[in-house]
Amino acid sequence: MQRRPPAPRGLTTRATLAAILFAIAVVPGWTLGDLAERASGWPVLDWLITCGWSGLAVAWAAPWGSYRRIDGWLGAVPVYGWYLAGILAWRLALLPFRDWEPRPDESWRARWLTGDHVGYWRADPPVRRPVTAGTRPAAGRRTR
Repeated sequence: MQRRPPAPRGLTTRATLAAILFAIAVVPGWTLGDLAERASGWPVLDWLITCGWSGLAVAWAAPWGSYRRIDGWLGAVPVYGWYLAGILAWRLALLPFRDWEPRPDESWRARWLTGDHVGYWRADPPVRRPVTAGTRPAAGRRTR
């Protein structure tokens, strides 16, 4: 018996989940930045902490949202990082399905879904197989 994949999330559920993910990616940085500015009196420290937190969150989430991790470090750029966090939150809220095209370097493991899930991609991580010890070929006649 073949297991059916779950249905993609609806718009309301996806939007709610994306808002929660965005808040997790941005609000702690704002809070820590405000606390640091109050303690030190340096507004620049607030920006550094806020942007640093956003950069870490975006870099962590980038591979799951079809961004390279190196692109994720652009999340530390003021305002642009919040934009990237919003895009990644929207994408992560739909996983394991995707409504965006995979990058060329990840297309080898992506598949276009049919049937009830037309319009979505699925890119499951590759199956991990245990590494086994290599064996030598049977002793046979050598070729020249």
